[in-house]
Formats: sequence, C-alpha cells, structure tokens
Amino acid sequence: MRVLVVSAPLIGHVFPLLPLAGALRDAGHEVLVATAADALRAEQSGLPVRDVAPAFDFGRIARGLMLRHPLIARAELAGTGGTRGAGLLFGAVNDQIADGVVAVAEEWKPDLVIHEPFAVAGALAAAKRGVPAVRQENSLFDGRELVRATLARLGAALRRHGLAELPPPAAAIAVAPPSLLHQDGWPMRYAAHAGGGELPDWLREPGERPRVLVSRSTVAGPGSAGPMPAVVAAADRVDAEFVLVRPDARLARRALPGNVRTVDWIPLPEALPASAALVHHGGAGSVLTALIAGVPQLATVGPGDRRHNAELVAARGAGLAVPARGITADTLSRLVGDPALRDAARQVNAEIAAMPGPEELVRRLESLR
Repeated sequence: MRVLVVSAPLIGHVFPLLPLAGALRDAGHEVLVATAADALRAEQSGLPVRDVAPAFDFGRIARGLMLRHPLIARAELAGTGGTRGAGLLFGAVNDQIADGVVAVAEEWKPDLVIHEPFAVAGALAAAKRGVPAVRQENSLFDGRELVRATLARLGAALRRHGLAELPPPAAAIAVAPPSLLHQDGWPMRYAAHAGGGELPDWLREPGERPRVLVSRSTVAGPGSAGPMPAVVAAADRVDAEFVLVRPDARLARRALPGNVRTVDWIPLPEALPASAALVHHGGAGSVLTALIAGVPQLATVGPGDRRHNAELVAARGAGLAVPARGITADTLSRLVGDPALRDAARQVNAEIAAMPGPEELVRRLESLR
C-alpha cells in the first residue's frame, strides 16, 4: 500500500504524524510525507519528504491576514479566535499547498491519504484521486470543526480541481485522552518525533533539586519567547533547577540566576522522566508530551490555540494555566510542590498508556484500502 501523509508546513504539525507514518513503513508499506517550509525537517525521521510549496512563507500569510481582518487578528492574539481564526489562517495555508499536494498525489498515486485537520489539502487530493482519506488529530480542538472552518475558506482550490465539496473521511484518529477532551475517531496514543538533538547525561537522572524544563514555540511571531523571560525573573526565589530549552539568542546572552541552565534542541520525551515539571507556551504537542510523561505542567495562556489548550489542562487539574507575564515564584513553587497536580498528571498518564499505540492502528488502516 502507498500512503501519502499530508501536513501543514509547520514543525509542530508534522512531527505528531510521523510515529504512525513510521509504523506503516515498518509494516512494509510505502510512505511519503507531503509538506513544506520548516516541516521539511520531517526527513529527520528517515521518511521520504516532498516539498509541495517551495516558496511558502507562513509569516507573510499570517501578517497579511491580520492586516485585512483586524478584529479576527485581535481575537487570535487574545486566544479567543477559536476555529474562526484557525479557519481563516489555514484556509489560506491550504490554498497555497493544495496544488502541490494534488500534483504529488497524481504523480505518486497513493492508495490512502492521511492528513491532519489543518491540512485539508490532503483530503482534496484524496477526493480527486478517488482514494480514502483519514484525518489524524494533532491538536486539542475537535478536528471536524477545524476541517469545516478551513473548507469554508477553500472554495477557490476546490474549484481549481473540479470539486464542489469533499466527502467525509473514511476514518478519523483521535489522540486526546478522553478525560481531557473527547475527539471523534479511533483512539491512538499520542506520540511525536522528538525533533533531533542529543540528551546530555545530566538530564537523564534527577538532580539535587526538582528540575523544571522550560520550552518555547517553534513558530516565530507574537508570544514566541513564551514563558522563558518570566521564569528567569522568578527563578532565584524558587527551590528548583530550571533548564531553558532552545532559548532565543538575546535571553541566552543574559547573565542567568545560578539555578538556571540552557540547552539546545533536546528530545523532550527523554528528558521529562527525570524532571518534576514542564513550563511551555501552550502548544498541543507540549501539553500532550507532559501528560505522557505524567508530570505537572504550566501552560501559558496566549495567542491562537494556546489559551484553549492551557484551560483544558487546568480544568483537568494536571497543571496550571497562567499568562506568561503572570508567572511568579509562588506559581512555580506550586507547580513543583502541589501533590494534586502531580496526581492528576499521573492519572492522565495512565489513561494515555492504555490507548492503542500507532503500530496497533496499521491493520485498521489497511482495511480501508
């Protein structure tokens, strides 16, 4: 079987698709990843990757839409845009990648297309080829709503390819633990490509004090510095060790408190078992990575889906939802010292562990051919 995997051109979107793609490859199927721009780093996984939009520039698209739709832009920056803002943005993204994805599908002739909710171009290519499409969730929204919102902005691309509408997917794959969010589809344990980098030996074992990893978004733009500046400002008043993962150059050059260290890219899933908590920008991948490790998290309330994701974590009791500027020494002390947060995180960890792994989905996908 030939399987085409389609992602929006962003690292955080393509990496969660790679474990299932790898499981299909390991089962003997041919797999090709279609994406662009930063997401071409998917080739680190050893899977073949095709660039479907060589001139793609996510920042330019986002800036243009913000200028043309100031009210939606304001809501997005506040994290209250919901699927309306996502549909507007990723409708434009999919319009730019659709022709390339269709061209790859026409040339490569897949038997099955797997796409994420933000990459409806994959479903378009599958419909044109007359093969099944499967929606694989990689966010903490309802993928059906995301697809509907994106399709509402994709009329021109549909017309270019002779389609009036898209058929429903042959199947969907849900990755959210049910106690956090109910998603439609076959359940699958979330996993993501770790993104490269080597884990230093000192991060493999717990330190003398609770260790808190602090990460930031892989997407440039508003809020991209994430919680790091606030954590650094409060760190010397907290009985913990803080590790900044891939800080920006300006922060890395600053004189840091004695309990703050920095590292470059590291595989977070390998570092978290020896850590007490994760502080991050609120991305869905970071939320799920911390839950898989069973550690409390502080997810910052910010633009796009970050407010939504952070509030889901707080509602489940597995972490804190705090604006980046609202992070204080008391907040960080609670993060590492509150047993209720730790217990809830471990409960969700057990829930995720009971979900089928990517390799267990292969047989079900084979049945769709």
